[in-house]
Amino acid sequence: MADVGASPLLELRGVTNTFGALKANDGVSLAVGAGRIHALLGENGAGKSTLVKIVFGVLKPDSGDMLWQGAPVEVASPAAARKLGIGMVFQHFSLFDAMTVAENVALGLDGARADAALERRIVEVAESYGLPLDPRRATHTLSVGERQRIEIVRALLQDPKLLVMDEPTSVLTPQEVERLFVTLRKLRDEGRSILYISHKLREIEELCDAATILRQGRVVAEVDPRRTDARRMAELMIGSELKGVARPAARAPGEVRLAVRGLDLPPEGQFETPLRGASFEVRAGEVLGIAGVAGNGQVELMRALTGERRAPRADMILLDGAPVGALGPEARRKLGLAGAPEERNGHAAVGDMSLADNAFLSARHVRGLTSRGALRPRAARAYARDVIAAFAVKAGGPDALARSLSGGNLQKYVVGREMLQAPKVFVVAQPTWGVDAGATAAIRQAIVDLAAGGAAVVVVSQDLDELREISDRLVALNAGRVSRAVDAASASVEEIGLMMGGVHGEPPAATGGAVGLAH
Repeated sequence: MADVGASPLLELRGVTNTFGALKANDGVSLAVGAGRIHALLGENGAGKSTLVKIVFGVLKPDSGDMLWQGAPVEVASPAAARKLGIGMVFQHFSLFDAMTVAENVALGLDGARADAALERRIVEVAESYGLPLDPRRATHTLSVGERQRIEIVRALLQDPKLLVMDEPTSVLTPQEVERLFVTLRKLRDEGRSILYISHKLREIEELCDAATILRQGRVVAEVDPRRTDARRMAELMIGSELKGVARPAARAPGEVRLAVRGLDLPPEGQFETPLRGASFEVRAGEVLGIAGVAGNGQVELMRALTGERRAPRADMILLDGAPVGALGPEARRKLGLAGAPEERNGHAAVGDMSLADNAFLSARHVRGLTSRGALRPRAARAYARDVIAAFAVKAGGPDALARSLSGGNLQKYVVGREMLQAPKVFVVAQPTWGVDAGATAAIRQAIVDLAAGGAAVVVVSQDLDELREISDRLVALNAGRVSRAVDAASASVEEIGLMMGGVHGEPPAATGGAVGLAH
């Protein structure tokens, strides 16, 4: 590790950046030492992403200075940043679906071509870091987790002195996270620096040497994560006490609201995962958690539940006893089913549409946002305001474009847009992906409260802490097969892990294992 007393590799002094009336960064100063892993923490909308975009040359600050290896610099573009030795892994993927993995990697490497030599380099780097990728595979066939691997491998191929990572583990499994951490520690030990953004505060405790905490665009604290626990860091981020999820008193669940019966779903594309005899049911007042490693059929199951993909037979999916497997999304929504997919950009929301216009996408019938086929813009704006207020979405109002929101705030808006429709059945994938500690607690509480009000809720997540905190029962999805259900409160981590790995038989003896807070 580098000498911590040496001059910083990167230093920011009084950086300020304003968008209209919003001051995203307000006099921010920080220093990242050589050979250090430095965390940048804050709530969604605190200014983290804006700050790192300035470092990477995507944005220009209104005022303030940036020093690189002690000398003042102006980073005019990402190409200029790469020449200095700065690489970046963005939270939102900068990938083209129609291109191959190698073609997308080449776009991020100045002067590179997607030839055999680059394909070999991709394979070598991906395998050495435990992030397997097929360089010839079309990007549109990849899961969200696999797309994140492209971003990470592309950045590592640049051999950076400073690697900026914006939520790099949001869609990685615990095993993949550990492999990534091995890589990051090796980079640090070689004298490289890492500026690391994550809402998973246990990761910060485990990985980082220093942390700068932002609140409302300002630096509020500099801490040593090895001596400051996750709860304290979360409270510094939100400026108040962090509340846990309050579960209602145990009670018998109600009638079956959603039933899946032997759902077989063949793949539509070469790389899709077929569903094989998937069966489960969810009762009124219950949260069913579905655990699994990315790429085991989660996307396919979500599409089948929401109606984006029809079942082979109508009676394979029942909503309040009625067969709905042959119905599309709009018909299912009219019957009381709402859903939020894991990919918020482009799938759950349209970036170039306003938040009010995005409300029409799913709430137009349930919330009366149309009348005799005509849109009701005033009603849509009012509903968007309700969502913004109820879920504390930091946005410039209902007319703000979806793409203007930070990732976590867009996630809050999408989840809130669905939940305020008071659905009978709510299915959601990765509900707190990229969301800060305070908002994570609020979303989880909202899910629990929705179930307590009589809804049946299905939560698909890779976060075992999340599933254990909010679920009544758990199943695992492996290779398109759904395991038996277990009680979420009593199931051990080892048991759930075996289920996720495809062992669906009798559970091993309980070990009483537990997972720490992920956020």
